[in-house]
Amino acid sequence: MSGGRSVVEYRGRKPGYRCGYCAAPHGKASAGMWAHSMTVQDYQDLIDRGWRRSGKYVYKPIMNETCCPQYTIRCQVLHFQPSRSHKKAVKKVLKFLSKGDVSKMAGEEEPMDSHGGDAVASDFMLRSASDVSQPELTPLQVESEEKVETEIQGKEEMDKDVAEEKVESRSLQTHAKEETPESSEPSNSAKNVHASPKPGKGADLSKPPCRKAKDIRRERKLQKLLQNQTRMVEDPLLQVEPQVLLSETSKSKPNQAKCIEDFIFSSLPEDAIHQLEVRLVRSSPQSFQFKATFQESYQVYKRYQMVIHKDPPDKPTISQFTRFLCDSPLEAENPTNGPDCGYGSFHQQYWLDGKIIAVGVIDILPYCVSSVYLYYDPDYSFLSLGVYSALREIAFTRHLHEKAPDLSYYYMGFYIHSCPKMRYKGQYRPADLLCPETYVWVPIEQCLPSLEHSKYCRFNQDSNAVDDSRIKELDRVRVLHKRTIMPYSVYKKRRKGPSDEASVQQYASLVGKMCSERMLLFRS
Repeated sequence: MSGGRSVVEYRGRKPGYRCGYCAAPHGKASAGMWAHSMTVQDYQDLIDRGWRRSGKYVYKPIMNETCCPQYTIRCQVLHFQPSRSHKKAVKKVLKFLSKGDVSKMAGEEEPMDSHGGDAVASDFMLRSASDVSQPELTPLQVESEEKVETEIQGKEEMDKDVAEEKVESRSLQTHAKEETPESSEPSNSAKNVHASPKPGKGADLSKPPCRKAKDIRRERKLQKLLQNQTRMVEDPLLQVEPQVLLSETSKSKPNQAKCIEDFIFSSLPEDAIHQLEVRLVRSSPQSFQFKATFQESYQVYKRYQMVIHKDPPDKPTISQFTRFLCDSPLEAENPTNGPDCGYGSFHQQYWLDGKIIAVGVIDILPYCVSSVYLYYDPDYSFLSLGVYSALREIAFTRHLHEKAPDLSYYYMGFYIHSCPKMRYKGQYRPADLLCPETYVWVPIEQCLPSLEHSKYCRFNQDSNAVDDSRIKELDRVRVLHKRTIMPYSVYKKRRKGPSDEASVQQYASLVGKMCSERMLLFRS
């Protein structure tokens, strides 16, 4: 990938703080580090070991200690098939665009605001830039650490609140299905086909029987094909036997399941009331398009936080918005064999009739699109934008795969089975969960039976399997000390004061062999 270097500052483990999912006062446990800069390959390898970023803060739950284990989940986009509820969400948006229909549908499924992100950005106050060329990198302040954990806890509670709304709407859907006339038993006239119709009711026997619209369309299409093929047969340049053409058209094509693009990119009528456009803008470093739309995007975020999460007006400030959703440690990379937009951090802006109504924050990495957060104008909550944007991001990942074949997954953040309201991410299938011990991907169907019996599970069924990327030689860890890059074996000889080997060992075991030997561990 890039010739750049990742520079991180490990902050250690933070056990025993309040959980926003189950409200346990001392249940949460995680490890964290501040990323001054990071290559997309290093971040890809980190999230494949259970890490996740919030702004420039990168954290990893301690799975066998935390009260609500958070399993990294990914969707295999090349094999993804939308569910019935997914199709309904897309059709609702298309109906609104075509006819302006704003009616809410029973069973509207709106996942939590972030179908990827599970933590609010840290409010760090670094006194120096993240440029390695600076005389020295200032260590993270302890007060900032405490503020990060408070904000993460608050975000977890907000995620849970929105998920509760989703569960309530699902119960409405079940109730609506019970009362839907379509699910009722056939009428007596339908059962007794030989009964003579009453005056004003039943079929008119003097007219031909009704036919299904699908059969009529099929017949018209067949006639059109026959006409075209007749012309093709008459063309001497086409070496096609008429019998072959006729035999192929006489065969009825089996019904094929529609892919997600068939639903999302359905053509709108010429007289459609609304127009929706999705624009991709690079957020770090900030592109011209990003800067030009910054204020409008921020105002959508502010309204979202105030209306959906009940934040006071002074809480969603510009600086908080910037640190949370605009700042990113990822270095922009544009390799020749990558997607046209390159790798790094982006905002996907949803423009409706010339104004922003939603923004999906994403990272484009070598093997995946990683969803970070979603915020939207509360006036458009009826459109189930959480579901719709997730489906758009899946379709977008499939599009990127055409240019970058390795990029074939959609990461949705953490799956929390111990919190029933947070299980909706498992509906985007086929999906895999990351084994917290061996870091291999396991189909979610194989994981669910174990999760029903225990919050924490090792998904890898091979009892002899181990973490293949575990650190074996601590002295090979790369360290940045006084503007000099050196192996840990050299640094510890120069170090004055008590040994920090335990902390470095902990860091190396969590990030893995590849990242510990590539990334630079900042030591002051």
